[in-house]
Amino acid sequence: MKKISFPINLKQLENLKCGERVLASGTLYTARDAAHKRLYELLQNGKDLPININGQTIYYVGAAPAKPGHVIGPCGPTSSYRMDKYTPALLDCGLKVMIGKGMRNFEVIQSMIENRAVYLIAVGGAAALIAESIKKVELVCYDDLGTEAIYKYQVENMPLIVAIDCYGNNIYER
Repeated sequence: MKKISFPINLKQLENLKCGERVLASGTLYTARDAAHKRLYELLQNGKDLPININGQTIYYVGAAPAKPGHVIGPCGPTSSYRMDKYTPALLDCGLKVMIGKGMRNFEVIQSMIENRAVYLIAVGGAAALIAESIKKVELVCYDDLGTEAIYKYQVENMPLIVAIDCYGNNIYER
């Protein structure tokens, strides 16, 4: 299993191949539908984003509340297609890695190829296992969105699979 770190560097990104299993460590951000909509609207209005996503990773997740003594509750991926409308604009701003589950549309894949980005999938149903890899959680913005706010996670050995590499090779088409 290949080990990668976030934020990812270009060499690591270009060496990821469709179907590879990886263990990811480092810093990533979370954002789901409502946060993506806000980020997209800021870009459409020529405003700055509340986070610098250049070179960063976004995990499509809305974690359950943490039990006492835990950093976070179960935090499995959400269906990525719900972010597809907003994703090309974020990729144009330098987003390099997205983590979720399920297929992506043609426009997202084309934008990934143009912007040299990858899409990783986390196994649905493994929310408790994924939570074990999250070592630190920090609220970044949009706290009014609750579990859909943007958070910064520090992860260690998060188990993922390369679903679409930066060349457009797609696990869902194999």
